[in-house]
Amino acid sequence: MLGAGLPLAVVGVVIAALVLALESLAAYKAARRNRLQTSLNLALGSALATIGLTIPSVAIVSLVLDLPLALGIDAKGMTLLALSLFVATLSLGTGRTTVLQGVLHLVIFAAYLFTTVVP
Repeated sequence: MLGAGLPLAVVGVVIAALVLALESLAAYKAARRNRLQTSLNLALGSALATIGLTIPSVAIVSLVLDLPLALGIDAKGMTLLALSLFVATLSLGTGRTTVLQGVLHLVIFAAYLFTTVVP
């Protein structure tokens, strides 16, 4: 990644995408079959499991190899996180969602990926 001129944070994004790929595909297929509860359970469960297993694993490796560990996000990432949580609250608070709200979530995600690659 460094040879391509990309920041090290891109490695984390690629690893997370690989780990979540299968569950995300299953959640997408469930959503296409109009099984929203199953889709949300798959998506949120896999994300929670990934976070719950990845952070302790990285912490143990950093302690064993005596490497510095930084789990924080910068101000841009924090702003996009707050924005996505706000939009999720508005989207899911009424019990009904629209395609426009889904597209808005995808735009926020694209902005996160862009700010990760182009700091």
